[in-house]
Amino acid sequence: MSATVTDNNTTSELAALLDKQLVATAVDAALRKEAAIAFRTAGLPAAKAEEYRFTPVTRILEKQFTLSQPTPAGQASRINDYTLAGLEADTLVFINGVFSPADSSIQKTTDLTILPLQEALVSHTALVLKHLGQYADTAADAFTAWNTAAWTNGLFVHVPDNKIIERPIILYHLHDTSEGQVVTATRNLIVVGRNAEVTILEKYDSAGASPSFSNQVTEAVVAENAGLNLYSIQHDAGQRHQVGMTRIQQANYSRVNTFTFTLNGKLVRNNLQLVLDGEGIESHMYGLYLLTGDTLADNHTVVDHRKPNSFSNELYKGVMDGNARGVFNGKIYVRPQAQKTNAFQANRNILLSPTATVNTKPQLEIWADDVKCSHGCTSGQLDEEALFYLRARGIDKLSAQAMMLYAFAGEVLTNVKNPVVKEYLDNLISQRLHKNF
Repeated sequence: MSATVTDNNTTSELAALLDKQLVATAVDAALRKEAAIAFRTAGLPAAKAEEYRFTPVTRILEKQFTLSQPTPAGQASRINDYTLAGLEADTLVFINGVFSPADSSIQKTTDLTILPLQEALVSHTALVLKHLGQYADTAADAFTAWNTAAWTNGLFVHVPDNKIIERPIILYHLHDTSEGQVVTATRNLIVVGRNAEVTILEKYDSAGASPSFSNQVTEAVVAENAGLNLYSIQHDAGQRHQVGMTRIQQANYSRVNTFTFTLNGKLVRNNLQLVLDGEGIESHMYGLYLLTGDTLADNHTVVDHRKPNSFSNELYKGVMDGNARGVFNGKIYVRPQAQKTNAFQANRNILLSPTATVNTKPQLEIWADDVKCSHGCTSGQLDEEALFYLRARGIDKLSAQAMMLYAFAGEVLTNVKNPVVKEYLDNLISQRLHKNF
């Protein structure tokens, strides 16, 4: 990692804390120790680090957080305000990073394994250690190293071969900062067997006035001819800051659909990496970020085509108002062996105020010659002529603007296939557009 700050006070404080928290008898002790060393070596990203130059995470950690301060337990009763009604699902609830069995509901079945990751590390040791820490790279990202060394809990899902799971799995992550700052590190491991399929949704919310910071890592392995639908709904209010890394490893003829909805949060950094390490793979990545005030959302994506005859499609759309800032950095790699690759990437943005900004950087690196690849980005304002047309038909300005923005967002929403999730997002986004923009 280039342009890091190994002598920074926050880096030193956190490195010492990670060393102190290491438990020699832990099942994954060797992995945690190696990650702690990687973190100390690299340090948190400096302001000039290319990958973080628009997202001052280190400065925020320095100024707003005392990392050695214990995280309060939080109030379990608050979770009821944030759940999705009407969706039959297995649910796991984490309040300030701690699993809450009383608020969770996991159906007993032999079709798959759903456990908190800490429990799975004990009961399914060999399977967990086979995959844990093998995909998300601690040497390439300091926050991944931090998480690998210090994660407290998260989700473990194993779908055996030939099992199609219709019932979704939902993770609720609530930060309750009513009693002080919250800093969490959660970890998910998803293993989908051959010819299997599963849908997983994560929802992030916060309550309270104090700041919070979430460092989250998900590793997913999708075997041959398997499918994974992965949703992330970030709806945090107030002072929540979040850095997430999702790394998905795909085998031959597998299918992955990812959806990232950033609807709130002080600072959100989403790292999404898909490795298409097989033939005939299909991958879709959809993102929508709606920002206002002094918020920032930074989406960094990587699609790595390593074998022939694969397809990827990426569409991220953003709306920025007030002093909000959007960042999109999308990389597509097509390796020499990945002939017959089709890869497409688009990032489109609307700026509603003169002080809103977006920095977008689509990138293609191609080493194969028989491919179809394209990328592009647009940034602009609402179509004044279309707005005038709606106003002329008796629609007030705010409603007309909301209608146009909803149509803009609809290109992402239309790809959500679960009807309950789609209706929930539909209502959430519609309310947000009418309220804040």
